[in-house]
Amino acid sequence: MTNPGQETRRLRVPSKPAPDRLVPSPVFILSSIRSGSTLLRCILDTHSKIRAPHELHLADLEVQLTSPYIELAMRASNLEKDEIEHLLWDRMLHRELALTGKDIVVDKTPGNLLLWRRLATCWPQARYIFLLRHPLHILESALAGRPEQDPEQTEQLVTTYLQELDEARRTLEGTTVRYEDLTGDAEQVTREICMCLDVPWEPEMLNYGSVDHGPFVQGIGDFTDNIKSGVVQASRSMPADADVPDSLMEACRAFGYLEAHR
Repeated sequence: MTNPGQETRRLRVPSKPAPDRLVPSPVFILSSIRSGSTLLRCILDTHSKIRAPHELHLADLEVQLTSPYIELAMRASNLEKDEIEHLLWDRMLHRELALTGKDIVVDKTPGNLLLWRRLATCWPQARYIFLLRHPLHILESALAGRPEQDPEQTEQLVTTYLQELDEARRTLEGTTVRYEDLTGDAEQVTREICMCLDVPWEPEMLNYGSVDHGPFVQGIGDFTDNIKSGVVQASRSMPADADVPDSLMEACRAFGYLEAHR
């Protein structure tokens, strides 16, 4: 489940908590777009102790201080705008746990990868699952899902996500999951994830279609027929290195996807 050169580490909670957090150690799936994060979140959401909702897009929840009085009140409370937003984000995650009665909340919004530094500031005790997929398959899936977009812009977007994912993995403590491993041996991979999260493995996780995970619609997750099937679908065969464009070679090398590193 890990990349070459990166050992498996339990997602331990750091000793120093953040103040005012109702959810001190949420779990974030950090991944590029089109990496299979909806599949992973549905599998995890099937667990009796794990709540993995649709994409929450927390970064788009913003606070506005619309008068001098509220600005004065917040200064007197030693609250900056960012910290007020952090409190709002935390409350949204707590709501998911309160509604379901579960113990662990997992957010899989791909956009979180672009603000992982702020997540780490908001939740010093946050835990991370880094979800990898072959960069060429990510790009191909992104191009197919964005036919109206300029292909060069889509490729640049994917490259940006992959660069951020590489840096996040080098900086944050977490565990790495490969999409190809998840689809090839879902039981083994989910057993390892459960061990990292300190929850018992449940065989029901492999039958994620038996549970209602909310709507599969564009904008809050995958909405294709594969995810709607409720069954883990096999991934495509690995592409040859010669088929990988130069723009993705660095990511393939960093994530161990070149043939010499497999």
